[in-house]
Parts: sequence; C-alpha cells; structure tokens
Amino acid sequence: QVQVVESGGGLVQPGGSLRLSCEASGRIVEIDEMAWYRQAPGKQRELVAGITSGGSTNYADSVKGRFTISRDNVKNTVYLQMNLLKPEDTADYYCNADVLFYSSTGYTRKDYWGQGTHVTVSS
Repeated sequence: QVQVVESGGGLVQPGGSLRLSCEASGRIVEIDEMAWYRQAPGKQRELVAGITSGGSTNYADSVKGRFTISRDNVKNTVYLQMNLLKPEDTADYYCNADVLFYSSTGYTRKDYWGQGTHVTVSS
C-alpha cells in the first residue's frame, strides 16, 4: 500500500558530498515525520536527522553543521544533503516515514522503512 524508496548512495572521498533522496508512494493521506537513520557494520541503527511536516528539524550531534535534511511535501520526498563527509559516516542509510494512508479498512497510520542505500566514505 505504501512504498518507501531511497536513492543517492555511493562512494565518495573524505570531504566530499552526497545527496540522498527518499520518496514515499501509495495511497498516502499525509506524512508526519520523515527521518534518516544509519547503521554501520557492527553498530546499532542510529537517528541521523528528522523533519516534521511543518519543517522542524533535529540532527545527531555527529552530523550537525555538515548534513541538512529537507522535504517536499507535495512529492512526499525527503532529502539528506551530506557535506564534509568523513570515513565514520560510512553506513547503510535508511529512510523512515510516519504515514497516514487509506485502505479498504479505512485510515491507518504506520511507520515505513526503505530498503536502505549504502554510503562509503573512503580515499
């Protein structure tokens, strides 16, 4: 009923930039918070940045000043602009969306995750 798909990962040198995108599609009525999480090998998944439908943002201390989260509510898309990337930013990045959608059983609110996109920061 709802799909969440990330794109934009890849290999980048330290100090470089990448822009991740995540689009939610389906019978969406509205999306409250959208967020980016990441998980490095052997570590727990952690919140990177979140943004509400009204545009309020929050960031992990480790990315403040380097990453910027934004969203397009018309396109149901959230972006993560990552600048001054460091090797420790290497991880699988996942999009999360708090979605209200309509189905045959009525209105339902549910958390959706994308499949992840990998970012490698290395020289």
